[in-house]
Amino acid sequence: MNDRIERIDAHHHFWDPDRYAYPWMAGREMDPVRRAFGPGDMQPLLDAADITGTVLVQTLSDGGETREFLRLAASTPFVRGVVGWVDLTSPQVGDALDALLADDNGRFLVGIRHQVHDERDPNWLCRDDVRRGLRAVADRGLSYDLLVRARELPAAVATVKALPELNFVVDHIAKPTIAAGADGLWAQWMPALAQCPNVTVKLSGMITEAAWASWTPNDLRPFVSRIYQWFGADRLMFGSDWPVCLLAGTYESVIEGLTAAIGTLSAAEIAALFGGTAHAFYRLGDRTVSSGA
Repeated sequence: MNDRIERIDAHHHFWDPDRYAYPWMAGREMDPVRRAFGPGDMQPLLDAADITGTVLVQTLSDGGETREFLRLAASTPFVRGVVGWVDLTSPQVGDALDALLADDNGRFLVGIRHQVHDERDPNWLCRDDVRRGLRAVADRGLSYDLLVRARELPAAVATVKALPELNFVVDHIAKPTIAAGADGLWAQWMPALAQCPNVTVKLSGMITEAAWASWTPNDLRPFVSRIYQWFGADRLMFGSDWPVCLLAGTYESVIEGLTAAIGTLSAAEIAALFGGTAHAFYRLGDRTVSSGA
């Protein structure tokens, strides 16, 4: 095996509106992405960007989607891992996780995620049943993707501190209001997350928090530089958030924008950002791929 750490896109999705209803895909502004996106659409983009591996992330609170993604991973050479969904509040959450891991393709399950920022309660992560579910995730050696905005950051900080045995990654740098140029609540709470060694951050989903039609790397730079300052280069990973990113740019422009926003990095830092950190965090190993699975 080549000793070079492969380049990883640590956050992307597949979906098909003809098969599933996506609550977040509401409004005419979502029309550009209101179609099916699958491996065949993504492969040319990865080839052009010299990215050979990805992490496929859930889009629905639906265990059926997760099982489908596991099957898809087994037949898609570039998908190295799947971040799926289970009902963390269920008393049977452990059984649900065990069933996914025991699936024929369960080796691809690397983490769990829930759309926390869509919950009415900003303290949802602090609920006893949610914490029980998160402990079940940790007990099975999986990680947890934190999908939050600034409103949920206080609860995220408390939860991360309460569960030091669980590795967390913050999706989309916690979605600050980049279009506004500043986010005071975000800036207040993100440093507290950075003080927790079990937290990593995805530099992903930023251009759709900026002005879709007019953003430049200069709009991203103040937020990226703060994340870099707070977390350090070895706790950051690249994610495209494709195809959501198509609302505000292209796969290529996401990479170019991040590269310009983050500035000069060492070769080791670049290798970590575009692969090494994701590989270690999600424990992405060699996967046995069958074209007919």
